[in-house]
Amino acid sequence: MTSYVTGAAGFIGSHLVDRLLAAGHRVLGVDNFVLGKKANLANAFKNPNLLFQELDVNNFDAALAFVKQQGPIDAIWHMAANSDIQAGGREPDIDLRLTFLTTFTTVKLAEALKIPQIAFASSSAIYGDYPGLLREDAGPLFPISTYGAMKLASEGVLSAARERFLKRLWIFRFPNVVGSRATHGAIYDFIQKLRRNPRELEVLGDGSQEKPYLHVSELVDAMLHLFQKTQEPLNYFNIAPAGEGTTVRFIAETTVRIVSPNAKIRYMGGSKGWVGDVPKFAYSIDKLKATGWSPKISSNAAVELAIRENAECDS
Repeated sequence: MTSYVTGAAGFIGSHLVDRLLAAGHRVLGVDNFVLGKKANLANAFKNPNLLFQELDVNNFDAALAFVKQQGPIDAIWHMAANSDIQAGGREPDIDLRLTFLTTFTTVKLAEALKIPQIAFASSSAIYGDYPGLLREDAGPLFPISTYGAMKLASEGVLSAARERFLKRLWIFRFPNVVGSRATHGAIYDFIQKLRRNPRELEVLGDGSQEKPYLHVSELVDAMLHLFQKTQEPLNYFNIAPAGEGTTVRFIAETTVRIVSPNAKIRYMGGSKGWVGDVPKFAYSIDKLKATGWSPKISSNAAVELAIRENAECDS
């Protein structure tokens, strides 16, 4: 297959590119390097099946010219987005440009080039601060972050495109994803804070926030499994670890233990870390498991593995 990957040099996008290449795919990758890094594709660049170009996905003409000259494309993996929810909260235009408009422009590209399939990186943030277990049919949906709002709007645009011209659409609703190559998030922030001040770790909120954390390797496993095994015109799934989620207190204490054992932890208080933060949620993955895929790593184990990976890279 020939796959077009947006956000190819990003945290999740680069891991996906590695796996697609390992599976024998020909990959066209694009990234504007706002959050992505060339170093994330260091091994991928050695593979002749990767054709990469630095460009802004919202530059429709540039993207069209690049993809058109490479011949027919079997599927688009749309990973490009602003994945820093706090940044979008401070400046909502970031999510409009980098999350919604990248989706809208990618849909235009798919229609122009008659690309039949799109797989989309959505988010738990579409559900908002929803009470109870999050199932795929939960609703009504009221996101509390601009990021979540733009992901939900993106799902709507893609659903309409499926009705108009797409043969098949996958919507993957991610939890908190952790692992190597991360550019933000609690683990990344905690490690950076401890590098600056090994004596104290300041933590937003009271530490009771609790969410499921999935290692990026398992996320990519699940996406590729669903892409191969689910063939409805519209396929949409929560992807998450099994069992209980992980508290911010666990993340803070584990990061201190691994990175700076003598540091004191200072909690700033409050049930939320920032405006737009969903303090607690839990996913149902019954629909995912019914397809034959189950996670192997618990949320806490994924967090500890990711802390070690990121601390090693940062040292």
